[in-house]
Amino acid sequence: MARSNLKVQNIVATSSLGKPVSLTKLARSNSNTEYNPEQFPGLVLRIQKPKSAVLVFSSGNLVCTGTKSVAQVKEVIEQVIKTLAKIGVKITDKPKITVQNIVASGSIDVDLNLNILALELENTEYEPEQFPGLVYKLDEPTTTFLLFSNGKLVCTGTKSRAELEAAMEQLNKNIKEVLKRIGASGKKKD
Repeated sequence: MARSNLKVQNIVATSSLGKPVSLTKLARSNSNTEYNPEQFPGLVLRIQKPKSAVLVFSSGNLVCTGTKSVAQVKEVIEQVIKTLAKIGVKITDKPKITVQNIVASGSIDVDLNLNILALELENTEYEPEQFPGLVYKLDEPTTTFLLFSNGKLVCTGTKSRAELEAAMEQLNKNIKEVLKRIGASGKKKD
């Protein structure tokens, strides 16, 4: 089976500024925000470059989404700090960033018989009349894959590049074992 070519599509990371933030003040001073405290306690701050959205809570906690690397997450947090400085919130300590989830897409360059995989692999959900992909959950590392018959996939649940690679290795190994067991090459017979 060929190496996967994974591309990170989204990183969800959290951080804390360690200081309270006036969300009303932030919303009034920035046009790139959404704040409806009756519906949700956080404010959405949109960052143009790198394109992302940050949930800002009055406690100073942040949730950053939409970035494609940890370096971009750091860039976004720096922009949030500069934006807050304009409304009088001075952040002196460098906030610690914690990656909560990485979503990546790619392929394993092999056609997959999802019906066979659904029967042969544990922890799968496959209802082709509802959704064309097979949901496959790995325990180690804790990861969820969406697998498609053309070999394309989406991977979610990892927190680092190393975990992402380990999950892909485990997926490849598990699929190879199934193919060996059923005596198939993995190629679809037309």
